[in-house]
Amino acid sequence: MSTLTPPKPDAVTAAPARATLRGPVRVVLRVHRKALWAAAALLVVGVGIVVALRIWMASAKELCADGDITPCGGSVYQPSYARTSTEVFLSEGGTVLLLLAGLIGVFVAGPLIARELESGTFRLAWAQSVSPAHWLAARLAVPTALAVVGLTALIAVYRWGLWALRGYPYVHLTNWYGPGVFPGTGPAILGYALLAVAVGALCAVLVRRTLLSMSLAALVLAAVGVGLGTRRYLLWPAVLRQGEGPGVLRDGDWHLEGGKLTASGTKVYWRDCYHDGSAKGFDTCMRDRGGVTPFAEVHPASHYWPLQLVETGILLALAALAVFAAFRVLRRLHG
Repeated sequence: MSTLTPPKPDAVTAAPARATLRGPVRVVLRVHRKALWAAAALLVVGVGIVVALRIWMASAKELCADGDITPCGGSVYQPSYARTSTEVFLSEGGTVLLLLAGLIGVFVAGPLIARELESGTFRLAWAQSVSPAHWLAARLAVPTALAVVGLTALIAVYRWGLWALRGYPYVHLTNWYGPGVFPGTGPAILGYALLAVAVGALCAVLVRRTLLSMSLAALVLAAVGVGLGTRRYLLWPAVLRQGEGPGVLRDGDWHLEGGKLTASGTKVYWRDCYHDGSAKGFDTCMRDRGGVTPFAEVHPASHYWPLQLVETGILLALAALAVFAAFRVLRRLHG
């Protein structure tokens, strides 16, 4: 009976262990530890700047509760230097976060992937039972996880800094739709970061040259950022309001277009009469075109989350396509 018992597999004949990303991830963290420390330093500096600005603004000498340093009830309104400086520094916080997301993509395209493909060091990893797919997956997983964690912290701190400016008069940063504010206050910046990682990987496996991959990734990400930024108002249907008075344009509205409706409901925009050059000319032009009822096309403050989520969805879809293409290219070249 013992001759019928199958022998136990030894260390040589045993099936290979299931491949995981743990080893390749450790290699990525070790090889690029200096870059990771630099990224951590940038995170600390960014948080520190916002915290310092808020402390400075809170400690500024103000004579009135609204932040006016002139005598209360006076006809002149003069905010403290700390508040105006805070507004200036935070006015482009979303742009800074976009640049950080793009920097992540450029790093992935160059030092993280393309440099190994250009120098041939990737063969060492592939010779140690690490498949090309696992090798690329590790180089996508590390920057993705770190970017999501780091940018989430920066989003929270940035929103906390903007929150301190609410309630003050003559503050423009409360406009949620500002091009320098909107991208850095919601999940859209995470979509940009994920797209940056995916585009960086795709450019690296396509070009396989460090500087060229970095340049191409920067160009693609800049095109996407500018394209979505200039067409953001089209991502969600605008609200049409008719009539005159304060009810047409409300606090927090993103005013897109204005004009008058004809008797048949056709829109005649004020921009169509800009060539007349004066208010009297505008009115005459509008009357000649049949404009009767004033209207305004706006995005109210309630459109903040629809716009954020639609933009994020577009970015995630583009990122998924880029990742799929990167793995297909790698598989075609190396199996």
